[in-house]
Amino acid sequence: MKKNLIITLIILAAVGIGANLVFAQPGFGPGMMGPGMMRPGMMESVNSEYEFLVKMIPHHEEAVTKAKILRDNTNREEMREFAKDIIEVQTQEIEEMEKYLAEWYPNRSNNYQYQPMMGNYEGLAGEELDYAFLEDMIFHHMGAVMMSQQLIVQDLAEHRSVYLLAESIRDSQRQEIFMMRDWLDRWY
Repeated sequence: MKKNLIITLIILAAVGIGANLVFAQPGFGPGMMGPGMMRPGMMESVNSEYEFLVKMIPHHEEAVTKAKILRDNTNREEMREFAKDIIEVQTQEIEEMEKYLAEWYPNRSNNYQYQPMMGNYEGLAGEELDYAFLEDMIFHHMGAVMMSQQLIVQDLAEHRSVYLLAESIRDSQRQEIFMMRDWLDRWY
């Protein structure tokens, strides 16, 4: 138990350092959330492979839902392509995780209640939507990076394919965080 607490604290410190690197970039200014300011659902922790799968599925589902709104209402081709990528990649990952749950944990039920992290985009379009989406998705991605890193560092994966999935989520979404920060800096 003490070992898990220490590992969790190390992970949270590493995520905090990563957040500081993200927020230290030019363009991070008033009105945007800063380090230490949490949104609902951001600090999800995982204690098992099963919990990782159960929590990551609705996390990805929210991203796909919001990306569809972005795809249909942005004026920027870069944002439309980014939305399409999120929809494609994360839908595939959802299907993969659902398959794992059905195959490896068929008789297990859960009462996990996902807390949405992203805002309501009703009535938003163009620049206003792009800005809100980028700001929200940075924090959303940080939550996925953190959960993935916990699974990896705490050696919670019981199956190699889940470990590899967590690595892929961590690495790709960390890169996308920097891309989104760059867009916010250049466009706003």
